[in-house]
Amino acid sequence: MHADQMAEEYPVVDLDSDALDAARLLAEHRLPGIVVTDDKGCPCSVLPASQVVRFLVPSYVQDDPSLAGVLDESMADRIADKLSGKKVRALLPKEASELPRVNSDDTIVEVAAMMARLRCPLVAVMDGKDLIGVISASRLLQLALAPH
Repeated sequence: MHADQMAEEYPVVDLDSDALDAARLLAEHRLPGIVVTDDKGCPCSVLPASQVVRFLVPSYVQDDPSLAGVLDESMADRIADKLSGKKVRALLPKEASELPRVNSDDTIVEVAAMMARLRCPLVAVMDGKDLIGVISASRLLQLALAPH
């Protein structure tokens, strides 16, 4: 099976999309991440849901998780405030990472290898410069574990 046969339609956002809208999209559809495109519509990054969560947790709590116990539940109420007015580009890691992408004719093993190497929950399936779909880790597992 090739990547183009495994690929599914998947929502995408661009670098200048509203961060709060992107977070809501991730939450409402329970997505592990979302493909981010540049101003030309070409995939340039993947924003994992875990990266959005990381953005919301204060850095001092990330450095010392024992401090999480002193934060009250009202922090959850301020999540929308922290994302309000931000663009998706602000949520992406500062250091650019390789775009998790595979070619349309790559095999299931090549797709799995890319996900494993980059530790990314989804990959963009490309036909040249065109995005034809996305393969999530759960979709890959579904296909790999299906009885033959």
